[in-house]
Amino acid sequence: MVDAVSQIKQYDYDGNLVREVELPGIGSAGGFGAKKEETELYYSFTNYTTPGSIYKYTIESGESELFRKPAINFNPENYESKQVFYTSKDGTKVPMIITFKKGLKLNGKNPTILYGYGGFNISLTPSFSITNAIWMEMGGVYAVPNLRGGGEYGKEWHDAGTKLQKQNVFDDFIAAAEYLISENYTSSDYLAVRGGSNGGLLVGAAMTQRPDLMQVALPAVGVMDMLRYHTFTAGAGWAYDYGTSEDSKEMFDYIKGYSPVHNVKAGTKYPATLVTTGDHDDRVVPAHSFKFAAELQEKQAGDAPVLIRIETDAGHGAGTPVSKQIEQTADIFAFTLYNMGFDVLPEKTKSEIKG
Repeated sequence: MVDAVSQIKQYDYDGNLVREVELPGIGSAGGFGAKKEETELYYSFTNYTTPGSIYKYTIESGESELFRKPAINFNPENYESKQVFYTSKDGTKVPMIITFKKGLKLNGKNPTILYGYGGFNISLTPSFSITNAIWMEMGGVYAVPNLRGGGEYGKEWHDAGTKLQKQNVFDDFIAAAEYLISENYTSSDYLAVRGGSNGGLLVGAAMTQRPDLMQVALPAVGVMDMLRYHTFTAGAGWAYDYGTSEDSKEMFDYIKGYSPVHNVKAGTKYPATLVTTGDHDDRVVPAHSFKFAAELQEKQAGDAPVLIRIETDAGHGAGTPVSKQIEQTADIFAFTLYNMGFDVLPEKTKSEIKG
């Protein structure tokens, strides 16, 4: 992996470089392997526009040929992914992949979802999601930065987004939003920020620190009460990444400075926010989302709605039935586009919502 995308090189048995394998695009490849006497091998490839597909690779010529791909009603040829590098607050260069429909006009009016995570040494590598495909089919831009705290550049990159350096993650995410706006992919009127679990914390911190930067915030199953997270269910196991408020006064003050629940300020205009959680989430207990939504609803000074969507008989997300995933996605996209000013609901319903 180089800059969060796969780079595959072929060597001979003496360790000499034969060639760099030309992959189908910017994405994630894996599964290479063959016996010594074999002349072909197979590998998998996926990215933000390509569902997981299998390719046949001829070892002698270095040619790849599509062997099998899922049959879905989505044409990857209509879309493109572009990797850019932007500068964060402290001068660090951060990679980001931006995916969109070909022919996109850089006029600052494109509905855009900025998705992030930034923690626990987890690398965000390109992969296909049918829900993201739907977003792009509607003309949306999907952007994923590789924030510090992840594992894209090894231990140093991970450590730079942990404990007393956690603010770097939020700064990286905010800088990604500023890049998308400055390059006219979108504007603050058409930008939504999204993330789940540790990424929910990311969204909560970003929207409380820079509420002016986005139109919509979509924190899912987020860790929002950072002063007490370690006292709930599995929370103590995350202390190696976050630290805890009991470690020291310095850590207490640092965590309190970004904890979303503790940084919602009265008199502030916050973006339209849809908090999502599951009532049986035993990893990040729903109390985090309940408290954050309550704080926002009490202190919101603007006209943008603050809602919470609670999935019943559901946990942290894994194993959610397809039927519920469809309902969730429909609600999230409708909320997002409606609050960006797009006419996505029947007129009668829309007028009733507006009161």
